[in-house]
Amino acid sequence: MRQLIIIGSGPAGYTAGIYAARANLAPLLIASSVTNGGELMNTTDVENYPGFPEGIQGPDLMALMQQQAERFGTEVLLDDVTDLDLSGDVKKVTLGSGRTEEALAVIFATGSAYRKLGVAGEDTFSGYGVSWCATCDGFFFREKVVAVVGGGDSAMEEATFLTKFADRVILIHRSENLRASEIMQERARQNPKIEFRLNTVVDSMSGGDKLTTLHLRSTTDGSTSDLEVDGLFVAIGSDPRTHLVHGKLDINADGTVWVDGRSSRTSVPGVFAAGDVLDPTYRQAVTAAGSGTVAALDAEHYLAALPKTLTAVPA
Repeated sequence: MRQLIIIGSGPAGYTAGIYAARANLAPLLIASSVTNGGELMNTTDVENYPGFPEGIQGPDLMALMQQQAERFGTEVLLDDVTDLDLSGDVKKVTLGSGRTEEALAVIFATGSAYRKLGVAGEDTFSGYGVSWCATCDGFFFREKVVAVVGGGDSAMEEATFLTKFADRVILIHRSENLRASEIMQERARQNPKIEFRLNTVVDSMSGGDKLTTLHLRSTTDGSTSDLEVDGLFVAIGSDPRTHLVHGKLDINADGTVWVDGRSSRTSVPGVFAAGDVLDPTYRQAVTAAGSGTVAALDAEHYLAALPKTLTAVPA
């Protein structure tokens, strides 16, 4: 039996691994067999993570985090978690391989997934013109033409933020009725750089090495048109990856894992949450890393307070 298992391999998971390993907790970090490294594996240039003044590629940043966690003794396992038993003092984690790992504490850091349009070319141009984060990538579109897809507050925020860099921002929404609050809509409409293409959807996209063209369709008459752009930002929401803990941990109305105040403590003693899985607002690599630190420290304090009869169980 282990002291700590960390589920998730993004900035939150690996930072938790670094802190937990340095505290001699010998954590097992279970990284996905397919998407080890989280959403940053789909990002090219990362220029807003502290310590890298010239920027760094997303996959390179995650590789360095993994190396640092392993340096201090974190064991990284490339497998998928298929089930969790969080009841009782000993938590049980079932893996895709069929084996079960046990630990006295668990950090749940599975992150979130941006919703995709699901159209041809979206995956091809991910990181090459298509982005889900204006805060992360807006800088690269200085004096360019970009489009934003979405009709909620996040889409208005993305479009408004992008006007700091882009010369022209086209906001595309499938309906004539935006879901965003009136104040956010008004702010966007009063910005001279923002144009609206309502009753319109993106059917597909094309280009060479990078995205160049959006193929649009009217939702009212079915007519089609092409829009030449340098970038596309998809702002139709994201979903925290909480399917493994439904019915096992308390979940907030927005789908994120409930935690006690600013801590990482969930509704189940010995289970902690970190990163985007509990953050519906910021969803940045640096905030996720900070959250991983909190979870590791909370887990360390929890384990230190357990009865010696429990912590002395042989491995």
